[in-house]
Amino acid sequence: MIQKMKSVVLIGAVLGMANACNKSTPPTTGTAANAGTGYQVTGQFTNAPAGTKVYLAELGDTQFISRDTATVDDKGQFKFTGTVPEAGLYQVKTNDQNQVLVAMANGSSLALTGDAQKLAESYTVKGSPDSEMLQQLNRTMSQSKMQMGRLEQRYNQNAQANRTDSMQVIEKQFYALQARGTESIKTMVRQHPKSVVSSFVVANLINPDEQFAFADSMTTVFKTAQPDSRYTKALVAKLEPMRSTAVGVQAPEINLAAPDGKALPLSSLRGKYVLIDFWASWCGPCRRENPNVVKAYNKYKGKGFEIYGVSFDQDRDKWLKAIQADGLTWKHVSDLKGWESAAGQTYSIKSIPASILLDPQGRIIGKNLRGEALEAKLASVMK
Repeated sequence: MIQKMKSVVLIGAVLGMANACNKSTPPTTGTAANAGTGYQVTGQFTNAPAGTKVYLAELGDTQFISRDTATVDDKGQFKFTGTVPEAGLYQVKTNDQNQVLVAMANGSSLALTGDAQKLAESYTVKGSPDSEMLQQLNRTMSQSKMQMGRLEQRYNQNAQANRTDSMQVIEKQFYALQARGTESIKTMVRQHPKSVVSSFVVANLINPDEQFAFADSMTTVFKTAQPDSRYTKALVAKLEPMRSTAVGVQAPEINLAAPDGKALPLSSLRGKYVLIDFWASWCGPCRRENPNVVKAYNKYKGKGFEIYGVSFDQDRDKWLKAIQADGLTWKHVSDLKGWESAAGQTYSIKSIPASILLDPQGRIIGKNLRGEALEAKLASVMK
């Protein structure tokens, strides 16, 4: 299904992510800023009656943390002043349906305007290049989201009518649009290496499984341009454990027991395209994905393609029963240690189903390809 193929780059939009992270906590009183040392946010909202509350919250590691509350006067105006520990992203909202993100640092002086009843689409922010960049990013992503939504609607209509040729055309358009959106965001990041927005975007909105080389190169830049940023530090921590299994590197060896008890090294399949499929008999999503994997295997198994199934089972009988029940006629291994699987630890697998595609030389060329995405990748590399 096309809905399953969205990149992390387009998690709804920046503001959609903000709502998902929001936490209800009592607002704290802002500290008055000394001129030139703290921040100032002046705002004017239409459709905001006098007495309307406006909330300011800091984007922490996993959630928003309330920092201040202001009250709209009879002219629709409000003001926040205070100091911040470092440059970062902040949420300004009247409620969860009407809120925006801004970038602030000590010395920032922002002017925020908009319609309080449709804030996300109407707001403008001046006085901060970072906040203006964030607004541009949001509008770019929102436009892409709307276009993708229309494509999804057409896709589903054709799926209901079983028009597979039209579905494939729309799917190609979807991926092309997604790729253009990703490149647009990457270009923006490259042009603003010193912006806290850029490090936030790479740390939170770029999928490192798909864009590791880009994320890694920008991390090197950020470590020089903004070494103390929380987003730079988060990005470094995020990428380090992925380095040994990034797209383009030689896949680490796996050498576990097959159902017959004999060791079956991953490297023994060298010379073929190999899909390492991490799964388990008890994993519902894995079992629902298995028909798609079977379809791809049956189509390409005679053309130099093999699957190396790595089970996170602990019960041998349930593992073997699932292999037979689902018709998984490829290679299988397991150490029957569940989430403590040696292979899972090596590849830093945090959820299943998960998959990694290798070329005949054993290099990683794709990750977490499912359904039509797996078939499309195999078709492109096995011409």
